[in-house]
Parts: sequence; C-alpha cells; structure tokens
Amino acid sequence: MKPVSIVGPSDAGKTTLIERLTERLADRGPVATVKHLRCTPDIDTTGTDTARHREAGAAETYGIEADGTWFGTGTDRTLGAVLDDLAPDYEYVLVEGYSDATLPTIALGGRDHTGETLLAASSADGVNLDAAVEAIESVEPYVTLDSLIARAVGSEQAEYAGAIATFTGRVRVKDAPEDARTESLEFERYDEVAAERIRTIREELTDQEGVFEVLVHHRTGVVEAGEDVVYVVVLAGHRAEAFSAVEDAIDRVKAEVPLFKKEVTVEDDFWAHER
Repeated sequence: MKPVSIVGPSDAGKTTLIERLTERLADRGPVATVKHLRCTPDIDTTGTDTARHREAGAAETYGIEADGTWFGTGTDRTLGAVLDDLAPDYEYVLVEGYSDATLPTIALGGRDHTGETLLAASSADGVNLDAAVEAIESVEPYVTLDSLIARAVGSEQAEYAGAIATFTGRVRVKDAPEDARTESLEFERYDEVAAERIRTIREELTDQEGVFEVLVHHRTGVVEAGEDVVYVVVLAGHRAEAFSAVEDAIDRVKAEVPLFKKEVTVEDDFWAHER
C-alpha cells in the first residue's frame, strides 16, 4: 500500500485534489481515503445509535450499510492504526489534513509539513495530475504483517498450502535488567543491493520442496523501541517446511543483506558495525 498525505489551507482545494487523484488511481488499484476531522461528523451526532454506543463506553464504533459502506469512530483511533487496517486491502491511501504525519506529502498553499515533499503547488488547480500519479507510484510501500499474510494467501499456489508461518523482529529495549534502555534503532541500506539480495533469498527458498511463497520486509529509517522492524511470511505445504523456511530467511537476511544499524540508548548512540 502506498500512503500519501495531502495538506494545505482550507481554500487550497485538498478535497478536490483527492477526488481527482482517486479517479486516476482507481484504474490502477483499490483506493482508500482518510480525512483528519476537527469536529464530530454529522453521522455520529448526539442521539444516533453510534453516538449512544460511544456514550455508553464503547471505545470504537462502526456503522456498516447493506452495500458495504462503513463508518467508524474511536476515542483513541490513530492514523497509524487506520493505515495498518487498510494496508492488506488497498493499493493506495490518500490522507487529507495530517500535516504532522511522516508520510510522503503533496503540499498546497505553502503549508508546513513533516513528511517528505512529493509535490508542491499553490492550489489543487496547480497540480499536474500525471506528475502526481508518477510521484505516488515512487512511494515506498507501507507494509504490515497482515498485508504480507494477505499477499501470501492470494498466491496462485495457496490451495496447496496447509501452513503460514511468520516471524516478527522488533526493537528490544534491553538485553538485561542492568542495561541502558534502547530508545530507537536507525537502519540504512544500499537499496539496489539490498533488494537484489532479498529477492535472491526469496527465490532460493521457494525453490525448496513444499515452500510456495516467501515474503520479507525490513524497515529503514528510525524505528522506536517496541516497534516492529522486520517481517517474514512463508506459505508452505506443511508446518515443518514453513518453520524451517522462516528461520532460514531471517538468518540469511541478517547475514547477507547490507543493512547498517545505529542504536540510540539513554546514555549513548553508536553504529553497531563500529562496535
């Protein structure tokens, strides 16, 4: 899934641009949109069923119509949680109004923002849609464990599989009680070489008997303590083949893929290969 934030003042045409981009992108794959609401939406006003659910203590409520249209609210619903939910089912997500999100961004009207700038224009009318679509296609995919599992389940050989095995690597806070707390890890990689190595690992493991699909994703940039770093998903005929391929895959990623790790603790920061 490729998420992009559209930001700008209210008169710059953010919604108009999202409508135009949605029409273009829908020919390429499923599109979802997310809007930053600054007030309670009309559908959830006092007296409606969903509002009554929340007033009774529900942290999250959804309304689903007969045609599949849905609406959701939650007291603690974050953009990250919504993106995680959308990742397995959508190719693109256009996000309106989150200037502080660390997403690739199309900025209108000179609006300040946190994410990398894909394009900038004074208003929606100043955006070249062909250039915008090309920029969106260049965005690094937003990958979750669930989205990788969905890809594996969609494999042409899924009907022969009796097992899906996964591995999740995360940022460990400490090795021992007396250790300084790790606050984050930062990963850098040689993109072309890393992609080629991962592709080779996947191909060689899927050549093994009974292994139908091997998917690997390793995050780069800053990853905070407790967050996920790497996923491996294996679709196989039986559990023994699946478990073996998962272990082989993560071992080979750590040994063969050129990734450089900087550790930031409460006391120090250092590149692991320099220690």
